[in-house]
Amino acid sequence: MTVLAARAAGHPLVVGAVRMLLAAALLLLAARVVAGTVRVPRAARGPCLGMGLAMAAFQATYFSAVPLTGIAVVALIAICSAPLLIAALAAAFLGERLTPRVVLALALGVAGTALLIAGPGADARLSPRFVAGVLLALGAGLSYAVYVVVAKAALAATAPLPLAGATFAVAALTLLPALLLPGAPRQIELGWPWMVYLGVVATAGAYALYTTGLRDVPASTAGVATLLEPLTATLLGVLVFGERLGAAGAVGALLLFAALGLLVAEERRRANGRLAPER
Repeated sequence: MTVLAARAAGHPLVVGAVRMLLAAALLLLAARVVAGTVRVPRAARGPCLGMGLAMAAFQATYFSAVPLTGIAVVALIAICSAPLLIAALAAAFLGERLTPRVVLALALGVAGTALLIAGPGADARLSPRFVAGVLLALGAGLSYAVYVVVAKAALAATAPLPLAGATFAVAALTLLPALLLPGAPRQIELGWPWMVYLGVVATAGAYALYTTGLRDVPASTAGVATLLEPLTATLLGVLVFGERLGAAGAVGALLLFAALGLLVAEERRRANGRLAPER
């Protein structure tokens, strides 16, 4: 998004709309070829609609937050908060048990997010621009968590690829009006290589694998897989784009990763328990 904003003046909603359109087309094609159908059973259509709206909200909030607070802060707040929110929602709606280790992870996550917000915010004197970016990033984390938890429930009634294709089609239709914004055709013309990468590789390919894997693991485990995104985005933001987290922000980031590490350890414990032979 930072590259698109610099080189093509890409509006967040335009980027999100193009990304969703490309991903939906490829996922529907993959569903047709691999699964033999693009149809979603009636029982999964309501969840599919909810997932599509959540994914559209994620695109709009995440990409809108980046120009306001920077890549590193947005990635850490949005994506690192998502596994913690997923764990809480999965416990509330899917019956996944909140162990003491997961509760501790949630507490560390809240503290880490607060420090991460306060660190750069102290230098920015908590400007309205920074606060708006933080709120958008938190909205992105919540949107993604809703997507994962609803997807986990929906996969009991349908195959992964048709569900992913239909979900992204809903998201694309939701964001489609963004292509009517002034300058949208010019933005697409200037930024199309990056938009194609976002749509084909970072979205269609990634979510095809993610949705397939989500069928066989707990929602909280799938949320932990998002660790690769904030790690990469933070490194890029700090090393490539010269962004700064500040001392408090760095401590907050460490607390977030500690929280997520606890979730990883908990999921390993659960996996070992499932694989233990019965006596």
